[in-house]
Amino acid sequence: VTVGYMYILKLVHMAEDKIHARSTGPYSLVTQQPLGGRAHSGGQRFGEMEVWALEAYGAAHTLQEMLTIKSDDVAGRVRTYEAIVKGEPIQEPGIPESFKILVKELQSLGLLVEVEREGQVVDISRETEEDVMEIPRWRPSLGER
Repeated sequence: VTVGYMYILKLVHMAEDKIHARSTGPYSLVTQQPLGGRAHSGGQRFGEMEVWALEAYGAAHTLQEMLTIKSDDVAGRVRTYEAIVKGEPIQEPGIPESFKILVKELQSLGLLVEVEREGQVVDISRETEEDVMEIPRWRPSLGER
């Protein structure tokens, strides 16, 4: 039941005012992830539901790229840029900065958290670019999930 006057307002949104793209730009000092939003020259958010959609579709390589190289894998970003400029194949991504922060937060709670690769403990806080280049990485094949 409606009582009183009803008003309809037209919202004016122009596509040219809304469009936004990013090739390079600033990154957060703590997480090393791209800043968000048009005002900060940031990137588009790739949220949890988008991750689920790519998982359901089986796009493992695209998902890996979005969560590492295009996000907070600092060494991976540099190596990828250099490989593209030199015309070489792109190498495997490294450990994302967000994972390193998670491990450090858990360790600050007094938990013993160790990252293992092929049965050996890896010190991710001292991981240098040379260490990253030497470590073989597991990469899912297109048929695996």
